[in-house]
Amino acid sequence: MNSTFFRLAFRRRALIAVAALLGGVHTTPSLAQPLEKLTFLTSWYAQAEHGGFYQAVATGLYKQAGLDVTIKMGGPQVNGMQLLAAGAADLIIGYDFQVLSGIERGVPTVTVAASFQKDLQGMLTHADVKSLADVKSKTILVANNNRTSWWPWLKAKYDLSDAQARPYTFNLQPFFADTNVVQQAYPSSEPFQAQQKGVPTKFFLFADDGYPPYGTSIVTTQALLKAKPDVVKRFVEASMKGWVSYLKDPAPGNVLIKKDNPNMTDAQIAFGISQLKALKVLDSGDAATQGVGTMTEARWKATRDYMVKEGLLKADTPWQQAFTLDIVKQIKVMP
Repeated sequence: MNSTFFRLAFRRRALIAVAALLGGVHTTPSLAQPLEKLTFLTSWYAQAEHGGFYQAVATGLYKQAGLDVTIKMGGPQVNGMQLLAAGAADLIIGYDFQVLSGIERGVPTVTVAASFQKDLQGMLTHADVKSLADVKSKTILVANNNRTSWWPWLKAKYDLSDAQARPYTFNLQPFFADTNVVQQAYPSSEPFQAQQKGVPTKFFLFADDGYPPYGTSIVTTQALLKAKPDVVKRFVEASMKGWVSYLKDPAPGNVLIKKDNPNMTDAQIAFGISQLKALKVLDSGDAATQGVGTMTEARWKATRDYMVKEGLLKADTPWQQAFTLDIVKQIKVMP
């Protein structure tokens, strides 16, 4: 090679170096930003109702959003709101009643999205029952904690009485033994157990009759939302993408669900997914046009008004602090 070639090559490298100093050319890639670590606490043992979050981990959606998310299971002895307030979790699966009651007590948490447009609580009945209106003549099994959630709503709507209610001990034998008994249920749990026993049943979702709360909501602290709104937004958006992905092809998420909860069978997961689809909890209502995870002030007010009416919430509680629409308005993940 001649000297002219070397002079031209040297001149070219010098020009690139000057341009780089002036910001016109980057000769080396910028260092990747570290992933933001988050701990997310679910409401129960791993199951299909948590599938979207596990799917977001399994398919890398959280990592693509710059997040390193650890999912921890809830359970019967786990108080998610306490752990959130104590800093043991960054976000949790919450419940509208919990957050509103927390605001009343001065607990600064906030709901940032609702995975499901419908709360998953409902009633398991024998096959002869045609609608929730038919339970007026039945014995109804109700767990103690639900005496102050959906039971006042159901009583008022269908003119029921406390006299026909009996304790639900999370044992289905009384239901199996007596066709006049109906009981509280979640779509993927008690109906599945009845199916395994070969007992014909029906399941009625309270939300389809007007019960107002959202389901599988994402709750964080007001402090985290204020300090890192973009992190919360990225978590919500990736989670909603996870839900859409999960209901299309749940296999990746199911691997992690069964890893966390070895007692969860393929059959029960498949049943749970079929129920989520049939009940249209993800993509009904406002989610059909505004995107998965969306919420409205009108729905929150309906829940607040119900709680105040039944003496479950003080009328002067600053209920609008229980939620924010800022996050869901910034994203639009269509089902």
